Amino acid sequence: MFSPRLHRAPMRHCPSAAESRVTLDPKLPVANGPAAPSQTPPVEVETGAALMEPHEPEPGKEARPASSLHRWMHRSSVFFFVLLSATAGVLLLILPWTPEWTDNYLLLSFPWLRTFFSSGFCRGLCSGLGLLDIWIGFWEAFHYHEHN
Repeated sequence: MFSPRLHRAPMRHCPSAAESRVTLDPKLPVANGPAAPSQTPPVEVETGAALMEPHEPEPGKEARPASSLHRWMHRSSVFFFVLLSATAGVLLLILPWTPEWTDNYLLLSFPWLRTFFSSGFCRGLCSGLGLLDIWIGFWEAFHYHEHN
């Protein structure tokens, strides 16, 4: 697995404290005369942002294998995702074509909404979403692999 490595931006020259008439200690007085540049060395300041870039692991160090707990957590999360998406997909595939889809208590007080939900367009749309949900769940199950 790749991990990011920080690259530093090039350094630029920044005037020393004596050259810019600023002291590093606020209790020291600032001299009013010309400053001698040879008194203090120039300070290097980093410019630019650090860049994130993947790099190969060092030859002496290898990537740690995933722990057993982490591996089982990943397996169980994939299993529950497949189970949930397959169940929801089957419900969305079959339920719109049953009488319970339109003859329920929630739609009895709204006749215009009941007419919309009983239309073939809405039933087909929900069944299509059910097929898509089943496809996503089983695609995830077939393409599952463990990282070493």
